[in-house]
Amino acid sequence: MENIKQYKKVLTIAGSDSGGGAGIQADIKSISATGCYAASAITALTAQNTLGVHGIHPVPVDFLAQQLDAVFTDINFDAVKIGMLHSTEVILTVKKALLKYHAKNIVLDPVMVATSGDPLLQEEAISSLKNELLPLANLITPNLPEASLLLGKPITSQNSLADAAQELAENFKTNILLKAGHFNDATLTDVLYNYNTGNTIFYENTRIDTQNTHGTGCTLSSAIASFLAQENDMTTAIQKAITYLHQALHYGKDYQLGKGHGPVHHFYNCW
Repeated sequence: MENIKQYKKVLTIAGSDSGGGAGIQADIKSISATGCYAASAITALTAQNTLGVHGIHPVPVDFLAQQLDAVFTDINFDAVKIGMLHSTEVILTVKKALLKYHAKNIVLDPVMVATSGDPLLQEEAISSLKNELLPLANLITPNLPEASLLLGKPITSQNSLADAAQELAENFKTNILLKAGHFNDATLTDVLYNYNTGNTIFYENTRIDTQNTHGTGCTLSSAIASFLAQENDMTTAIQKAITYLHQALHYGKDYQLGKGHGPVHHFYNCW
């Protein structure tokens, strides 16, 4: 019994994507490919493919709470990734579980709009997300549309990312990784504002010309949670996750899946 091994374990709390490119499916692939064991609690089912979201079926909050109790009482998670939370009731249910079970290394991807432009968060739930859940996270990873919604104003250039990241961090009193992927520049620079140290860190990458970008936010946030679970510091975990996503985009660009935005190649280093 002395040689029993322990996995590094990550719980993803998010919605399911029937097309497999984003949501729970992308989270599990990303966490697995970056070296951790993935468990899940599903907040909603979506009828979804590479062209868009055709329907959302929320999981009853009582059953979501049952999922969370089941996994938290049995498994000691090293990190938690949070994605799609459809309603205020879901947000409050997740908050209760995070506090009850003293969750650590919480990475929250504030999923509000799909790559296709389809809304994934009820309008009335945005204030609940801001007030109830974002301050509990160790890291929030908004893209440009999400950051603009959270700030209440547009972000129009990469030059303004650092100020926007700092403003978000001060608003929610936590670390912010602001992603530049929606810009069309040849070089894209994601910005981390570390709320604890006041430092701003820049992660620069070249743009990859591909339409296979479905689930990039899910993939990145899950990889960050995975690398935090492996006891990397925040700066290193983010750098490793960004490198992983960049490679997954690169190796996935020549594939075609469906008629719209295809997925990244999560397992590029395996096959």
